[in-house]
Order: sequence, then C-alpha cells, then structure tokens
Amino acid sequence: MKNIVIYCKSYSKDLFRVIRLVKSVAKYNTDNIAFYISVPRNDLALFQEHLGSYSVILIADEEILDTSFSKLGRNPEYILSKVPVHLMQQIIKAEFWRIGCCKNYLVIDSDSYFIRPFSISDFLYDENTPYTVVHECKELLQFAVRHHMNKVKKEYIELREEFQKIFDRYGRHLDFGPTPVIWSAIVWKSLSRDYAKAKDTNIFEMIRKYPCELMWYGEYLLYSKLVPILPIEPLFKVYHYKEQFEEGQRLGENERVISENFLGIVMQSNWDRSLDSMPGKRSFLSRFSKRK
Repeated sequence: MKNIVIYCKSYSKDLFRVIRLVKSVAKYNTDNIAFYISVPRNDLALFQEHLGSYSVILIADEEILDTSFSKLGRNPEYILSKVPVHLMQQIIKAEFWRIGCCKNYLVIDSDSYFIRPFSISDFLYDENTPYTVVHECKELLQFAVRHHMNKVKKEYIELREEFQKIFDRYGRHLDFGPTPVIWSAIVWKSLSRDYAKAKDTNIFEMIRKYPCELMWYGEYLLYSKLVPILPIEPLFKVYHYKEQFEEGQRLGENERVISENFLGIVMQSNWDRSLDSMPGKRSFLSRFSKRK
C-alpha cells in the first residue's frame, strides 16, 4: 500500500482537461507518485486511447462503487435511485480509499494542472501524516466584496454553519478546499465505520443531504482528530470566476508569478469552456503562455 497517490475522478466531457493535467503530472512529478484516474466504465476505452502512452492507472467508477456497496451491505439500486447523478462524483471521490491502494490521496479535479515540480513532501509531513488544506477563504471572500458578489459570502457562511451544527462545533467558519486536497483513508474509514454506522446512515445519504465532500472530511477531521492537523493554504491558484481571472491578468499574474507560491492552477470549468469538446480553441490559458 502506497503512502500517497494522486487521484482524479473524470468523464468524457473533461477528456481534454485530463490530458492537460496528465501532461503536467508527467512533466513535474519528481517522485513518480502513482496517478489514478477513474471514469465511467463506458468512457474507459476513450481515455485508454488518449492516455495509453502516459503512466496513469485507469479504473472504472463502478469498481469503486461496487466495493463501496459490498462493504456497506446495501442494495446499489436502492442507493442510486436516491442520489442525484451530479452528487455521485463527490461520493466516488470520498469512497476511492476503499480500493485499498493508499494511506492518503491527493484528490485533484480535471480542470487543474501543475506548473512546477512537486514531490511527496509537498503533501505529507512524514510517511503517514498528510498536510490539511484548512483556511478562512479570505482571498475569495475579499474578491467577492470587491465585485459586490454578496451571494458568495452568504452561501459560504450558510454551508459552514450547517456542518458546524452537525458536529456541534463553534468558532470560525473554515474552508477545507478547494481541490487539490490531501485526504487520509483513516479519516474516511472512521467516518463510515464509526460515525455514519452509529447513526444508521452512510456516505451516500450524508452527501445527498449535505452535498459537500470537502466539508464532511474537514469537519470530521476536526471532530475526530484521527490524524495530526497540519494546516496549509490552498495548493493551487484557483480561478473560481472569469472576473477573477481577468482581474489577475490585469495585476500581472502568469504561470511564472503564480509558481512562486502555488504548485498549479485551476481554471474552473463552470466558466472556462474552452476544453469542453475539441482541442485547438484559444483558451484562457493561452494568455498565460503569451505573458510568460
């Protein structure tokens, strides 16, 4: 069992984003950390065709779900009928640990890519202890204030107050993302075995009711203290909104500047559609290379 692996949950629409991510991992992965990618079984052939020459381990989402169903002792049809499709990706990420390949995993999304060399020491304090992304999200909240995006702060606070009530925690509103983040299998295992089982529920029901896997992990870690909490700020520079990216451009942000403090960049796919279908379209990323 490996101390840490990289894991990405994807699907056909994000194929070209994944290709960009895989290329960046191949270029900057100095410790050759194993890279797992899961996709729906129907998409496996497509991803194998495009990623066959890279050192990645492709698995089907259904392999993770089958393992989850068998361990939970639940009927998959019963569970799947109650969980909206858009929440399944969160559940699959949260259940990846069940395949037993690692003690910790860096969960990264398709719309991310590395911009400088990285190693195991960027993610683990020692061979067993992961760093934890936990902060107060002040950069994003300050951006929201500048652009009069009142809804951003309102929703940020509401979600955190929901989770703090679940675990009877008081104090500051904390953020445990954005991805990529490092998760410990110990934490997810205990959440399922000790917390959920005692309440006669499971990760499917929990995420269906409170849909944020990042908050489930982070708040349960604070509650359980199963691994030492070594806080770090976000690993990647994240552009949540087009306006945020454009503001960064005006301030002179490019890959060279960003790499001074971050391992990579996330161009969230909810606004950057340039890699949705075909490569070759001029993406927002091309502006980085123009300014390098």
